[in-house]
Amino acid sequence: MLTKFAVKNYRGFSDRIEWDLSNPSNYTFNTFAIKDGIVKNGIIYGPNGSGKSNLALALFDIILHLTQKSRNQHQMDTIINVYHPNDLMSFEYTFRFGQNAIEYYYSKDLLGIVKEKLILDGEVLFNLENNTLYIESDEFPMAEDIKKQLANSSNKVSILGYLWSVYPLTSVHPLKKMKEFVDGMLLFWNHEERGFAGLEDGISYIEEYIISNKLIDDFSQFLKSISNQDFKFKTANAGDKQLICDIGDGVPFSKIRSTGTSSLTLLYFWSQKMSKATFVMIDEFDAFYHFDLSFKVCQKLFSYANQIFVTSHNTYLMTNDLLRPDCNFIINKSQIKSLNLCTEKELRWGNNIEKMYRGNAFEI
Repeated sequence: MLTKFAVKNYRGFSDRIEWDLSNPSNYTFNTFAIKDGIVKNGIIYGPNGSGKSNLALALFDIILHLTQKSRNQHQMDTIINVYHPNDLMSFEYTFRFGQNAIEYYYSKDLLGIVKEKLILDGEVLFNLENNTLYIESDEFPMAEDIKKQLANSSNKVSILGYLWSVYPLTSVHPLKKMKEFVDGMLLFWNHEERGFAGLEDGISYIEEYIISNKLIDDFSQFLKSISNQDFKFKTANAGDKQLICDIGDGVPFSKIRSTGTSSLTLLYFWSQKMSKATFVMIDEFDAFYHFDLSFKVCQKLFSYANQIFVTSHNTYLMTNDLLRPDCNFIINKSQIKSLNLCTEKELRWGNNIEKMYRGNAFEI
């Protein structure tokens, strides 16, 4: 699981910002949101321009050089902070797998990785800095000429990626578990346009996917259960690429669904793949939802076993009926903190934390 992430000099983050999931409070309610002492589920709130989307993109930068999974153009655009264009972008990840802790650091410019270090259970496994690679682990024997080639590679290859590709690892090895975790990371959104990064190797067409996997009835039941919309679809034939509503001679689903229903369709598609995901982030997940629908969607999302976080402006979700204060985060001014760390007051089950938030009771 991911326990901590920090980034500096990336997009709007001129200063270092750290998101810590490793120190939940001792609340006795909604314990499903905590797993093995790590925050498993959460919602990130913040004013427009505070950095919610940038935090999500920064967190998923790791898939660009460690996986072959799909990436989005938003990630590939010029991303160095405009006030420090000559400084490196720095990324820090901490993972925990059972009793093993992995700290992974890298810094890069627009061309690729310049510095890279991995610490396993307190021991430095490798360190790349100043065009010099240090690696002395017996697990990864490497000739000095290979080290020099890697350290001075013109394509700035990731040392961790190289180790994963060259050295066989057992299924229980911490680095193997880290690879599986990173391969399973998923970010998606439905703003002015849809987009995603991670988990999948290519693009799928949602309605075609539903039809080809014989999920039409299941999708109809999903819409009914979560939004009380009663869509009846015609039986699809082999090779059909769009859902047809059973109205008159048939009406394409895409012609009559609302923007919110379109967003639910995207959610349904990814929910079919949640079993493969390890860490999921959905940016502005409820941009087109009724407030009550947002609550129901969160309940469904947080019932999965994997780490799942969403960003939102909807303070109706800021309630102990859904999560708990240490799982609601505020991001602003290059800081991100849980609600319980934004006030000196002791927050209890009976507190109306939404009312407190609107009354400026939380400072960051």
